[in-house]
Amino acid sequence: MSSAHSAVPTAGSVPSPTSPVSSSSSPAVAAPTIAELLEFVRRTARDEALIASLPLDPEGRTWIRLDGPGGSEAWLIGWPPGTGTGWHDHADSIGAFTTAAGALKEHSLAVRLPTDGWKTLELTDGVDRSRELATGQGRAFGQNHVHEVLNESEDVHAVSVHAYYPPLPRIRRFSRTGAVLRLEQTESPEDWQ
Repeated sequence: MSSAHSAVPTAGSVPSPTSPVSSSSSPAVAAPTIAELLEFVRRTARDEALIASLPLDPEGRTWIRLDGPGGSEAWLIGWPPGTGTGWHDHADSIGAFTTAAGALKEHSLAVRLPTDGWKTLELTDGVDRSRELATGQGRAFGQNHVHEVLNESEDVHAVSVHAYYPPLPRIRRFSRTGAVLRLEQTESPEDWQ
C-alpha cells in the first residue's frame, strides 16, 4: 500500500498509474459492476484499522491508494473541515463512494451533459440534487455523473472510500454561477503523472 499524501487535488483527480494491457496468457478479469463497486466501498469503509491508518491533516486532504475490485481505481480520502472537490465529472467511469467517518454532502446534477463541444451551459430548473452522507452511507453513479463533494463540518474530519472503473480516463472541471455551468478544464492521466 502506498503512503499517505497531503494536499490532494480532488477526490476525482488523484494520480492514476498506468497499468499494462493484460496479455492473452493472463486470465481475464471481469469489469466490476456499479453494485460491486458500491459493495467494495461499503465493506472497506467498515475496516476500522484501515480508516484509522489514514493520517489526517488539519488543512489539506490526505489519501491512500487502495486495490479496488476488477482493476478499478480506489482511494481512501481524508477531508478536513470545510474542504470539497468543486464541480467535476469522471468521464466514462462508473463509480461509488461511502463515508467511513464524519459526514459528507454531495451536490449533483440530474442531467447528462454533452461530452464535447461546449464551454457554457444554462441548467434548467429541477436538475439540482443534494444528499447528506453520514458515516456508513454511500452512493453509486454512472458515467458522466456531475457532482461536488463537501465536508461542511466546521470542526470534524470526514473520511471516505471511493472506487472508479475504468480507472479515471479524464476529469472535466466546472465552475458554477447560479444556473450557468462553465467547463473550465479537462484533465487526463498524463496531467496527473
